[in-house]
Amino acid sequence: MTESQQFSPLNRVNLICLGVTDLVRSRAFYRDGLGFTTPNNEDHPNIVFFNNRGTKLELYPRAALAADIGGDTPPQMSDPATLFTGITLAYNAKSEAEVDAIFAKVEGIGGSIAKAPERAFWGGYSGYFRDPDGYYWEVAYADSWKFDENDMLIIE
Repeated sequence: MTESQQFSPLNRVNLICLGVTDLVRSRAFYRDGLGFTTPNNEDHPNIVFFNNRGTKLELYPRAALAADIGGDTPPQMSDPATLFTGITLAYNAKSEAEVDAIFAKVEGIGGSIAKAPERAFWGGYSGYFRDPDGYYWEVAYADSWKFDENDMLIIE
């Protein structure tokens, strides 16, 4: 077997790990607030995985994640929720009403609205919220979008 046959191209994202400051609070935000499903119901979890369709989401203590990375990790800020890292997560909705329903819920479950949903320059409908640790989520809809059997957006 040649070297190129042994290597499988990195052409997917299986898991997104969010370093969080309070696992119980963040689990409640995603599980109880946004409806993510998880088999983890321990009182004091060490890690939380969600069984969503497509790419999985993981919550892990921020300090433990930085220690796991080691080496030249960026310095920890006193309030990491104020830092914009240049990374956003996205949920592609199937209607404007679905976008609005999610935003109507966010503040009541510990999140904050960064940008209320509005017509976007690209022709869709979109807004941003922040989870309790400051991670930005875009929730967007476009009538031209198509989804596969796992409700994942089809990019053509």
